[in-house]
Amino acid sequence: SGLLGKSGARSSGLHALTLTQMLGRAFLGLRGPALTRGLGTKGCWNNLVSPKVFTLSRTPSFMTDALINGGMDGTILGNELSGTTEHPLKLSSLLTGYYRYHAGPEGLNTAAPLISVLRRDNFKALVSPSVLQEQVLDSLRVYWTLRGDVPVEDPAPVVKQGVEIFMQTHTACPTIISRCEWGAAPYRGTPTQLTLPLSYMYIHHTYEPGEPCVSFEQCAAAMRSMQRYHQESNGWDDIGYSFVAGSDGYIYEGRGWYWQGAHTGGYNSKGYGVAIIGDFTVRLPSQHTLNLVKDELPACAVSGGRLVPTYIVHGHRQMVATECPGNALYEEIGTWPHFCVSANDSICAIYATLHF
Repeated sequence: SGLLGKSGARSSGLHALTLTQMLGRAFLGLRGPALTRGLGTKGCWNNLVSPKVFTLSRTPSFMTDALINGGMDGTILGNELSGTTEHPLKLSSLLTGYYRYHAGPEGLNTAAPLISVLRRDNFKALVSPSVLQEQVLDSLRVYWTLRGDVPVEDPAPVVKQGVEIFMQTHTACPTIISRCEWGAAPYRGTPTQLTLPLSYMYIHHTYEPGEPCVSFEQCAAAMRSMQRYHQESNGWDDIGYSFVAGSDGYIYEGRGWYWQGAHTGGYNSKGYGVAIIGDFTVRLPSQHTLNLVKDELPACAVSGGRLVPTYIVHGHRQMVATECPGNALYEEIGTWPHFCVSANDSICAIYATLHF
């Protein structure tokens, strides 16, 4: 069937009900670079505590992030429901567990797999790009037949490109909580644009907050606290890190992909500064959090042309006189495949050439 697992046939049939026609119309309505920009528009609520108004971050696209997430959830939950005929699940219980899961002290280490935080992982396990591409084409044919329309050109090349972009942005990349979603204050001054792709990723721990955050509320509050400290006490224009990983399953946008951070003195233009919330001097983050930073975020950066495939990982302490990222975390990143023990660019360049 082209799909993974025993539930492949069920999930295959669910695509047409949840995503395929919308994806097809979105792909045909946008071409080239516009497709990358127009698929999956994000948005933010006006208030994190008492939200009332939701505003899209840019001109509405054919499919917003919320609509795509709903389609992915439809496939995941529909697949789960269709496979439980012997012991039928109560729909309210399934939805409550899926959308209202709260991580414990160990983050997602002990989490059940069927939760919304793991939406992208679960969807990726059910979906084959080739099957999704064919089903998008099938849905478009049905749509045109019902409307009495005839396509003016072969839609297959556009749909193929669209599915590749969709899979890249919504399964290959982790969920990144945007600045407005966590309640960031405005950037002060004029940001410096990075020259991409970069060659390095510098790993940090926050030290303060010292405890890992295990919910969106905790992690968003930690982001706001760090931004205030960096702006008010350090006198920086913004939070220093490029990205920050919580133990709630999400990556939080700091300076982001395109703007130079203030995370690794003397090296801010060369790499992304990625911090994990917590003090990891004597303990490690959850395994899920480590995977986000070690595998998912850099893979997303490489496939998006923001990080070279031969990128090098350094701990903050290798570049600056500091204990960051903590002894336990530093020992851990020393086992990562892209780690280079030397802080010398020339030596690490040779190392990257030989290994990657």
